[in-house]
Amino acid sequence: MENKSPLRVHNVRLVDGVSDAAVPDAVLEADADGRITFAGPAGEAPPASRDIPAIDGQGGTLLPGFFDCHVHLGLPSNRSVVEQALTTGDVMRMIQTTHRLRETLESGITSARDLGALPAAYRDAVAGGQLAGPRLQVAVGIISHTGGHADATLPSGLHLDFDFCVLADDVREVRLAARRMLRDGADVIKVCTSGGISSATDDPDDEDLLDEEVAAVVDEARRHRGRPVAAHAQGRAGILAAIRGGVRSVEHGFGIDDRGCDLLGERGAFLVPTLATVFRPLERSKTSPWHYEKKRRWNEFTKKNIAAAIERKVSIAAGTDAGITPHGHNLAELSHLVELGMSPMDAIRAGTVHSARLLEVDDRLGTLRPGMLADLVICAGDPVRDITLLSAPENIVVVAQQGVVRKNTLPTEATGETFVAQHILEGHHD
Repeated sequence: MENKSPLRVHNVRLVDGVSDAAVPDAVLEADADGRITFAGPAGEAPPASRDIPAIDGQGGTLLPGFFDCHVHLGLPSNRSVVEQALTTGDVMRMIQTTHRLRETLESGITSARDLGALPAAYRDAVAGGQLAGPRLQVAVGIISHTGGHADATLPSGLHLDFDFCVLADDVREVRLAARRMLRDGADVIKVCTSGGISSATDDPDDEDLLDEEVAAVVDEARRHRGRPVAAHAQGRAGILAAIRGGVRSVEHGFGIDDRGCDLLGERGAFLVPTLATVFRPLERSKTSPWHYEKKRRWNEFTKKNIAAAIERKVSIAAGTDAGITPHGHNLAELSHLVELGMSPMDAIRAGTVHSARLLEVDDRLGTLRPGMLADLVICAGDPVRDITLLSAPENIVVVAQQGVVRKNTLPTEATGETFVAQHILEGHHD
């Protein structure tokens, strides 16, 4: 990231993403390259230096920057995709997307994986410092078969020409589709192996891409620098097909059972359960009848299935499906994991170190240990005692990426070196 800076954080409770218990009075220091040089008890910390901008965390909790492994930053969450396509021009969509990037970052998400509808240029703009937002990995588009989850043909027959929805109906076509995604800058290839709750003409129990088609996409991704494949897979058949085909992650996984859990473990794959979609309240008056009925039918047994997967201790990474669910409230996902049986500390790990493992960046992100990049957040209060604190963006009082503070809502007198530090913390560099 640009404008890296040394940084010292003190008067905080430290949750480092690895240890089973928090350090009650802790200090973190990062060097001028934004790498952590110390994270631990205040009594063992190096002495403070006037040359290093300091943040007094006021007794809050210092945590690794969080991940959301399933977002759609190019899609609105306050109106339908159809409405956006028919009423919003390209320039306004771009402006709205840049707002979502910053909103997501300020909610505590310092890294995200966008699984469709976001061009790779946004990733590059964030990496180059032209836009504020989470570090991004992008899928660019979504591959499914004709009539499948990513078929943008409405029940009326009207086809919405979404360039991020790619249809492929045999092995040759899925290889071509994967190559197109890679050409357009994809870090990860997304396929659909089941129908969906939000698609009008299919169902989560319907199968989408066939086993051999999934395997062909996985092979194409492997051949191009070993890129991973993520599968939209809601029903049991689609889940099993995805894992058998070699995907890195099963997205949603609502119909997962013991066989699916076993296969995840055998293949070293991850489940990203997007519980925000399940816990989002149903409003019959604002929902299409077909959508309402599918949601009602799937929600309760989805909770039982994911709770069972949590009990089985499958590898779970955090993802919200933001765009389908509200942007900027991403960390509510951790509360949903806890509601279904995960401990608060394990939920925090799902959103940090386990997500970093899924995205294969755990050598530099996801934990607060010496040598790692200083991507971090400070939460007012103790989320290990009350995980719901993370759900409210106003409780995320500091967000930093590689030592550069992107958000700081602490009172000025709590930021240590007064104006000079505040000037740096707010990102103004001469």
